[in-house]
Order: sequence, then C-alpha cells, then structure tokens
Amino acid sequence: MKSIVSMALLIVVTIAAIYLVFNNKEELPVFNPSDFNPELVDISLQNEVENHTVANFELLNQNGEKVTEKNYENKIYVTDFFFTRCPSICPIMSNNMEKLQNTFRDEAKVMFLSVSVTPELDSIPILKKYAEKHGVIDGKWNITTGEKKHIYNLARKSYFAVVNEGDGGLQDFIHTPNFILVDGQKQIRGVYDGTKDEEIERLTNDINFLKK
Repeated sequence: MKSIVSMALLIVVTIAAIYLVFNNKEELPVFNPSDFNPELVDISLQNEVENHTVANFELLNQNGEKVTEKNYENKIYVTDFFFTRCPSICPIMSNNMEKLQNTFRDEAKVMFLSVSVTPELDSIPILKKYAEKHGVIDGKWNITTGEKKHIYNLARKSYFAVVNEGDGGLQDFIHTPNFILVDGQKQIRGVYDGTKDEEIERLTNDINFLKK
C-alpha cells in the first residue's frame, strides 16, 4: 500500500515539476531608451528609464489607405523597415514576415507593419505589387510609405531600429534587419534579427506569450 501511495505521490510531483518548467516563463521585458545601445537613441531620450511608448504615426498602405496608430490600438504587432528594391536582407525579412503572418493569420489580436525607408521610390502601385508577391492579407499586414522625415524619426526615436545619425533628408538612408515587437500598450517588448530562423522562432514564442 505504501509503495502505491509513494508511486502516486512521485507521479504528482513529476507532473507538477513539468508544469512549472513549461509554464513559468518570466514576463517579457519592456524596453525603454536606457535599455538600448546609446548609439540607437536620440540624446534627448537616452536617460529615459521607463514609460516609453512608440509615437503616433500616419502612413499610406499598399491600397493607398491611411494607416495610423489607431489601426494598431490594443494589438500586438511586429514592425520592420525595408525597401522594395533591396537585393540583400529585405527579401529574407519579407519572407519571414509572411511566415509570421501565416502563423497568426487567424489571430485578430496580432498584426504586422512594414515601413519603406525609400518612400520617394516606393509608390503605392509598387507597394501593392510587393504586397501581392508576399501574400499580404489586407487589414493584417500593412506595407507602408509616407513622408521621409516622419518615417526616419519613427525608426530612430520611437522604435530605436537604427543608429541615430542623419536628418531624414535627401541623402539620409537607413537599413536594418531588426523586427520590433510592440504590445497592446504601445511598448517595445523585443528586438529580433528578421533574417535568422532562430530569431523568428523566438519572436513567434514571444508573441504567443504576449497573447496570454
């Protein structure tokens, strides 16, 4: 009888241990300006240690529709900065964003936002063609353009995606593989290399964690 009780107790303890291992993931960090390499952060923001949220924005998507932060209100979303003529990292990034979109296609709470860093070249028809190539689901993934200085300020002062040098002028140019994860409170919760499979897997896991 004692052996049966001991065995039952051992089974309960084992199940409890397994549950704790797989369900006791720590909370994802909230990234503030002070958490980033200072080279990525505007000098006016470098000492901010809390309460950073991404700025409001106004862009145009692949259908010529206005897209603002209101479209992403209370959503978990992934942002990247790309350009359609990029021959190197952008095709990989867009392919991986497409994979993420397909993974979460039935999750209304999860969305995606790609922002062109060459808005003078990436017109609405070009973005539309690019969106069709990557199977973009309207309302789920916005491929956007807009005013260059606005876009570059978002990249540098809001999402901290690139080194903080340049003024968003004619000769200014940014190029980054980063995917930035934003939660429903407009807080940055993670930064990932959008060209690496293991990083996409980590991002997928973090999105699932935020959904809970």
